[in-house]
Amino acid sequence: MARTPLPIPVVPADAADVHEWLSFDLDGDTYTFDVTFLLSNWTCIYGDGCPGIGEEPDVERELGCCSWGAHFTGKKDRKRTLAHAAQLGPDEWEHAAEAEALGGPVFRNDEGTWQTHVVDDACIFLNRPGFPTGAGCALHQAALRRGESFLDWKPEVCWQVPLRLDYHRDDNDHLTYILREWKRRDWGAGGDDFHWWCTEDPTAFVGHEAVYQACRADIERLVGDAPYAVLADILDTRTHAGPAHPALNHGAHQVER
Repeated sequence: MARTPLPIPVVPADAADVHEWLSFDLDGDTYTFDVTFLLSNWTCIYGDGCPGIGEEPDVERELGCCSWGAHFTGKKDRKRTLAHAAQLGPDEWEHAAEAEALGGPVFRNDEGTWQTHVVDDACIFLNRPGFPTGAGCALHQAALRRGESFLDWKPEVCWQVPLRLDYHRDDNDHLTYILREWKRRDWGAGGDDFHWWCTEDPTAFVGHEAVYQACRADIERLVGDAPYAVLADILDTRTHAGPAHPALNHGAHQVER
């Protein structure tokens, strides 16, 4: 049955960063969800006015949130990404030659963690405007071209943002999964130094579905099919929308599209 997003009510413009949360137990674990974000109409606007995350808005180059390369969640994530990268031909990957010259698309940075190389101000996997396949992640494009899920091809952080899954284990070894929107703080110590507007500004809240519907595959991959089914059943039958997303209550950092 088709699902339609719930209406978002108007709240005072000076409202704080207030979010509604939903929590339930399932199979011995607790799942907690940021309902305010999941009911919002946030959508990725890459290629449709995305200003990027540089110090100044830069719509024309279509760098998106790829400016600092992709970092991996672990060895498995890195090896899986590299295995798929090996399938890319130069007609699919603009910077294939640069990757070969560098000894591969990834390297261990000064902090000792692995990440993708940055070429011309963005991730080495990012095809730029004018490339035959169009601008966008070469891995993402290749997955869709082959009829496969880009969730299997890209580094995990690249498809998870702006969703974030946190874990909390209490003194009694009880595990709680917390699925929420990605905050500026989640980028670490440098988070305050770049233009992270994605969930803080009305610019990206222009989708036609609620996030929990539009990002179903992403959420199922993060928490599992059964928890998602419970979440969706509850949100599908909501008779009220709850508080509007805080980004919709102000335009202080709004970027011209």
